[in-house]
Amino acid sequence: MPTTKIALIQAASVLFNLEATIEKAAGLAREAAENGAQLILFPEAFIGGYPRGLSFGTVVGSRSPEGREQWLAYFRNALVMGSPAAERLGAIARDNGAYLAIGAVERDAQGNTLYCSLLVFSPQGELLLRHRKLKPTAAERIIWGEGDGTGLRVLDTPLGRVGGLICWENYMPLARMALYQQNVQLYLAPTADQRDSWQATLRHIACEGRCYVLGCNQFVTREMYPEPYRKELQGLPEVLCRGGSAVVGPLGEVAAGPLWGEEGILYADISLEEVVKSKLDFDVVGHYRWRGGGRE
Repeated sequence: MPTTKIALIQAASVLFNLEATIEKAAGLAREAAENGAQLILFPEAFIGGYPRGLSFGTVVGSRSPEGREQWLAYFRNALVMGSPAAERLGAIARDNGAYLAIGAVERDAQGNTLYCSLLVFSPQGELLLRHRKLKPTAAERIIWGEGDGTGLRVLDTPLGRVGGLICWENYMPLARMALYQQNVQLYLAPTADQRDSWQATLRHIACEGRCYVLGCNQFVTREMYPEPYRKELQGLPEVLCRGGSAVVGPLGEVAAGPLWGEEGILYADISLEEVVKSKLDFDVVGHYRWRGGGRE
């Protein structure tokens, strides 16, 4: 069970600019691979953007024409699977010889609903997994549809068994259990949550699942938004998302990070032997599983 180097990319999208965001991803992935990373994880909604602070002209019972125009711009910069932009992501993985896991706002070529997805590409550039977020949170439900659960799969790779959930899906016990039952070892948790409590969540999942948990977030400031949208952000802090990317080991110890207050790449060396050793005293789907029953 060799040691594997992983990289978490804490960076912001180029909001409302799909091509520029993909080029930014390409440069960051190249840097991570040049430093030996075999698995590279980007945050939730990196492709397409997490539009923190924007309302799209919506309040309960009303929408505005200006908000619909904002939605149109967001829609146009979503990722269409099978498009040249999507093929470019596969090429990034292939060019760097690494597994690429990246959050993307995507839609079907013939559809008009957007989804917040986690995409995983092989080192050969093949799309291995598309998991659509099961339940968007709060105002996210206005701009993203619900996934159908078909992406709740764990990939058997030479690096280990890889799967993941997006942001607050990780608060859904049955979704976590779906991954645990498939013996997930490298648990991907791209997010937009910058709270201190999210760090506790990452550690809890690692302890519960006895797996490595890779929590990756963006670092975002108001100045990163296109100028026409900045007026909507008045009253919000200059730093809209402070990051907090971290790697947690299978006994709940923090192996790398958290990284706060800047863009950067967080590296960690991980070993599946640590996953095996952690299950000596706890295996949520094995010897520590309550199997039900009743009184004799």
